[in-house]
Amino acid sequence: MPQSLESQITMEKTPSYFITREVPHRLYRMSPTVKLIVVVRDPVTRAISDYTQTASKRSTGPSFDQMTFRNSTSGLVDTSWSAIRIGVYSRFLEWWTRHFQMTQIHFVSGENLIRDPAGEMARVQDFLGLKRIITDKHFYFNETKGFPCLKKSEGSGNPHCLGKTKGRTHPEISPSTITRLRDFYRPFNLKFYQMVGRDFGWL
Repeated sequence: MPQSLESQITMEKTPSYFITREVPHRLYRMSPTVKLIVVVRDPVTRAISDYTQTASKRSTGPSFDQMTFRNSTSGLVDTSWSAIRIGVYSRFLEWWTRHFQMTQIHFVSGENLIRDPAGEMARVQDFLGLKRIITDKHFYFNETKGFPCLKKSEGSGNPHCLGKTKGRTHPEISPSTITRLRDFYRPFNLKFYQMVGRDFGWL
């Protein structure tokens, strides 16, 4: 990480950090006072999005419904599939709390980031001890993508919108698959809510 002046904050983004067992210890050795920001979303939606992203890179392959279960008769969720495993947030958070205090970790709701980006960014700025500079005036909603875009500064410059790999249309998923996944994630979600002290409202 580059050195920061007293008046600066150095930020780095790597999604795989949160789910990699060795990272918390290594990061703690580098900077025990670091502040961590984790964006989470409904694990069912996250799994479907993960699958959609991967499926877009190939012409054929098994469906989401087929990938979700170990076999078609048992109905057991295949937790070895990374798209499913990553959504068990409480398991990964346990690794981090062995090294960091919960006051050092801020969780951003992926759903609220779409619905109310300014509100989520206000909480991020508060967490980092920054003046609230980014407000609702810096966002507008892109109807095509279904996501907000960020204006570089109020009333000027081209807005920054998510790239073509984001906002893809999700495939049709069997309602029974959705129900089974929600049942699977429910106890893990409840444990995560308890650990974080916040109910994200995932059914």
